[in-house]
Amino acid sequence: MNWKLVIQLSFFGLIMAFGTVSLIPEKTEWMFWLVIFAFCAVVIARSAGGKYFLHGFTLSILNSIWITTVHVFFFGSYFSHHADMAPASMGLPVYFSSHPRLAMVLLALPFGIVFGIFQGLFAFIASKLVKPQIRRS
Repeated sequence: MNWKLVIQLSFFGLIMAFGTVSLIPEKTEWMFWLVIFAFCAVVIARSAGGKYFLHGFTLSILNSIWITTVHVFFFGSYFSHHADMAPASMGLPVYFSSHPRLAMVLLALPFGIVFGIFQGLFAFIASKLVKPQIRRS
């Protein structure tokens, strides 16, 4: 497992976490993530040297930690710029709808796992399409 690669690529998740607090609208966020997923998949395919799915999966778990931390810390700004989140949180059990930060924390891992599967598949597919980078010593 190339932890240096995963940590470096996770900074895209950190940038997106701050970007989604107030700059990137919820309706266009998926486009940014699609580009990031594709880019990270290609970099993993070229640099990881194996275990492509695991690298992509781990990357998304780390991204979910970054995103949740930033969104919880800047909750007021995030929630005010994502008005669509209010009706969605009303569908949660009473305790979570009255404590949306707790709901964010508890839902971070399941979302990280789901997106980790996608990122892992992106990386695995990219590994079949992209030639690995040759390292010269």
